[in-house]
Amino acid sequence: MATLLRSLEITVLSAENLQKDGKSIKKNTFAVVKIDPFNCHSTKIDKEGGSYPSWNDKLVMELPMHERFVTLEVHCKNSNNSSRIIGTARMPISDISGEYYTPLDYLHFLSYRLRDDKGERNGIINVSVRAKVPEFNHACSKTASLSLGPRLGLPIGGYINHGVVTGVPVRRGYRA
Repeated sequence: MATLLRSLEITVLSAENLQKDGKSIKKNTFAVVKIDPFNCHSTKIDKEGGSYPSWNDKLVMELPMHERFVTLEVHCKNSNNSSRIIGTARMPISDISGEYYTPLDYLHFLSYRLRDDKGERNGIINVSVRAKVPEFNHACSKTASLSLGPRLGLPIGGYINHGVVTGVPVRRGYRA
């Protein structure tokens, strides 16, 4: 059975108030976005932003339907060319899933509190995220969008209406 995938477009915008050992970071920070150990991407290194780096890097990743979180990490590159994790945040997929309140393909601007390896607050990471509409080849159109499930609604007055008809069930003959 094939694993269902959806595509995420994550733009890692910036971070704020980053510290290492209680001191402001001077330079060489980058962000890593992980879905699992085999599915991760990183931004370019910000060499001058210090404690307030700016990346504005767009990363497109495939997200399996069963995943519930995306991990966001901010790293600082040391002089010996190794890196150290400054802070980590977990972004719930429910924040951007579009299942209830926002449409799929809606651009979300989100900020998450970063925590260091001791669980202490260590800055904020700012991202924008969009869950992309899956596409497939269709017999009539090569770029037709995949239906997102059964259409809700009823034809009203002979017109085709793909909206949702709502109502409250009323019991006839009910006496209080």
